[in-house]
Amino acid sequence: MQADTSQPLCEIDDLRIGFRGHDGELIAAVRGLSLVLHRGERLGIVGESGSGKSLTGRALLGLLPPAAQYQAKTMKFDGQDLLAMSARKRRQLCGRQMGMILQDPKYSLNPVMTVAQQMREAFGLHGPKLGRREMREKIVAALAAVHIRDPERVADTYPHELSGGMGQRVMIAMMVSSGPRLLVADEPTSALDVLVSMQVLGTLDEMIEKHDTGLIFISHDLPLVMSFCDRVVVMYAGRVVETCAARDLIHAQHPYTRGLLAANPPLVDPPDELPVLERDAAWLVQPTGTAT
Repeated sequence: MQADTSQPLCEIDDLRIGFRGHDGELIAAVRGLSLVLHRGERLGIVGESGSGKSLTGRALLGLLPPAAQYQAKTMKFDGQDLLAMSARKRRQLCGRQMGMILQDPKYSLNPVMTVAQQMREAFGLHGPKLGRREMREKIVAALAAVHIRDPERVADTYPHELSGGMGQRVMIAMMVSSGPRLLVADEPTSALDVLVSMQVLGTLDEMIEKHDTGLIFISHDLPLVMSFCDRVVVMYAGRVVETCAARDLIHAQHPYTRGLLAANPPLVDPPDELPVLERDAAWLVQPTGTAT
């Protein structure tokens, strides 16, 4: 399915996020980030830990920690100004039109609640009121939609009884069953082995195609991003240093991106030593463009 480029789904211009240190000084975590996401598009965001990838996704959904200080010239979702929106209306968007899949289901799911109890709570907050029987049918249908075997049984299990791949499917079922327009997936396969990762990505891909959802896919896995996404944004120290089509990432020119690629050694004839990334202070001040 081709992404609809006639109208951006999300627009961010000059996003800045910072935190106060113990000495009161503001420490910048995201520095002047700008990007555009279109409907049905898969936008990958890559970079080292601490580069601002997750904070960018959380800022869109209004899920930044209380200590965060942020500002932006523009932050829009489907033409709506998120900066001018009330906190109540912002919360209403989350779960209905905007969703986020977190990194590890072990820490994202409540360990003392069954899958059905957690899904019932999520569906009750963001959907029409349903009777007990209708809600149960909706939960089982959502689990079946992400290819969970025996969804009736899984609905009554606790998170510790699920494998990593099963738990991630539960998270996807909770987030995509309402057909969100925007989905932020923060390292959704980092805790999974290769085979299960591909199964989860297949499920995620199927849900995106079904609902024409715009996806922000946050990952450290560059080969995975190249194969799964349409475009890639490379972040360094809170800034966008390079943007390109995913298929062209292997030919990226920025030295930071080249360093990240070199840190993924080939399986055939790997080097004796991995190259060390040599950082340049100029990367923090060089002008960046909008990720369009």
